[in-house]
Amino acid sequence: MDFDRMTDVMRRLALEAGDRIMEIYSAPDFEVRAKSDSSPVTAADEAADALIAEGLAEAFPQIPLVTEEQSDTHGQSVGTFLIVDPLDGTKEFVQRRGDFTVNIAFVQDGVPLRGVVYAPAKGRLFYTLGDGRAVEEKGPFEKDQPGEQVPITVSVPDNRGLMVVASKSHRDQATDDYIARYAVRDMTSAGSSLKFCLVATGEADFYPRLGRTMEWDTAAGDAVLRGAGGCMVRFEDHAPFTYGKPGFENPFFIAYAPGVLLVTP
Repeated sequence: MDFDRMTDVMRRLALEAGDRIMEIYSAPDFEVRAKSDSSPVTAADEAADALIAEGLAEAFPQIPLVTEEQSDTHGQSVGTFLIVDPLDGTKEFVQRRGDFTVNIAFVQDGVPLRGVVYAPAKGRLFYTLGDGRAVEEKGPFEKDQPGEQVPITVSVPDNRGLMVVASKSHRDQATDDYIARYAVRDMTSAGSSLKFCLVATGEADFYPRLGRTMEWDTAAGDAVLRGAGGCMVRFEDHAPFTYGKPGFENPFFIAYAPGVLLVTP
């Protein structure tokens, strides 16, 4: 696999999808519909999905594609594949809070090796390079020419006072109860896969998720986190977190910098 080329393709498609999303986001109004699972979907989700799916199929026709907005891709049984959430954080998008992202990742043998997370309203772009290291690119962003790529790395946590990031739209009592078992210096809320990126850059030490997510929600952020030296484990037993699960549904998880002393549930 030519990972340098894959990085270039995924980065460009994420930026192009971000442009489509922001065109709709900037409009005076846009339609919001409910999918079969009652989650919201907009024209921005669909436009970004069509652009990314077409671009990936053209560049990597031999690699299976899984994408949130195409339910016919969800029944596949694959261990190596591309996975896409064209607009992660639709609730944030609808409420015009800005914490939404474009997620594209490549999973090989159950492990997210490469990924890009682009937050167009925040002007933040994170991805893995060809060698697997994670960077944040500084804007303005040119489609065909990367700008300054700043290497990112997870924190060296102080377990006497941890920095925690948690979901903005999906916080619950179980999550708060778990976080309360740690010595916490500060806690912030963020939407979408940005939470992984905040751990990857050292802006937070760990991110627990005790709620339903799908693999397209996490794979790109997980790849960036791993490329920055971070870890992702199952919440229940701290076992390795893998991809290609039946239906692409995730268990609860913890994303963290390795120095965090995890509490057993």
